[in-house]
Amino acid sequence: MEACHPPQQFNVTAYGAMALAITTVEVFPGMWINAFLVCLLCIAWVKKKTLNSNEKILLLLGCSRFWYLCFSWVYCSLSITSPNYLFVQPTFQLIVFFQSSFNCSNLWVSACLCVFYCVKIANFRNSFFIYLKVKTDRIVPWLLLASLLSALAIGIIAYDIAVTELSINHNSTGQGNFSKVRGKMDENFFQIYFIYGFGFVTPFTAVISSAFLLLFSLWRHKCKMQKNSMNSLSIDAHIKAMKSILSFFIMYSINFIFLILSLIPSTKKEKYVALVSLVFLYAFPGVHSLILIFSNPKLEKTLIRILSCVKCIRIA
Repeated sequence: MEACHPPQQFNVTAYGAMALAITTVEVFPGMWINAFLVCLLCIAWVKKKTLNSNEKILLLLGCSRFWYLCFSWVYCSLSITSPNYLFVQPTFQLIVFFQSSFNCSNLWVSACLCVFYCVKIANFRNSFFIYLKVKTDRIVPWLLLASLLSALAIGIIAYDIAVTELSINHNSTGQGNFSKVRGKMDENFFQIYFIYGFGFVTPFTAVISSAFLLLFSLWRHKCKMQKNSMNSLSIDAHIKAMKSILSFFIMYSINFIFLILSLIPSTKKEKYVALVSLVFLYAFPGVHSLILIFSNPKLEKTLIRILSCVKCIRIA
């Protein structure tokens, strides 16, 4: 239900081939990166018998992004190459359900990660903020559970919308069914705006708030260190953290904008807008996960070791 749509709207030979190529080039590396992240965290889980709060969030984030990319590729490839097998019951509804659920889970867990970093790193003297900092490890599992439940709710609504869309397509040819079709479209309208408001806008608001609070805290602390002539390495570390948070905020904002554009009916008919949306929506899960890997020294070393081994095998 995002950037790929029934191929009857566009030139299948030109737009369809380009969209499928872009999707494949972006999705499979993104799936590999997130699968790598999940495998390493699972190995650490088996060795240590436990995971800290940050690792729990990353594990769920990697799983959500892997399956989101997987179902997105299935949706796009079938809509372009075999629409007769996709736009039937229950294939269409199930793919839309899983794609929407994992996409919402990706957005919510990303927001949880940003909130977690804000609470852990930022330094404010507010009593409520101090309480959150102390209770973070107990709150994180409940946040993740709430994220999964919200993703499930969005998936169920998306499933119902998919049923309505198929019903409208089948009944729209009959003039006597106009009132029924109109009623289903009105019901569909409110469901879509519930997805906009709760499923997408709420986590985006959480990301904005957390990112600005964290950037403000780091900037204030950096100014204090510069005023007191502190170690330049500490200042550089704060600047690096600020750049990392700012890059995530920019990426998340761009992803949010194109996500909204991909759901607006008028933009679905603009093939170039849909194509650009496709590029950004499927690039974000892989690129951001790669940034998370390189920001973690252990994960970065393991990734470099694996890539060097693969390079040696190819040379041999």
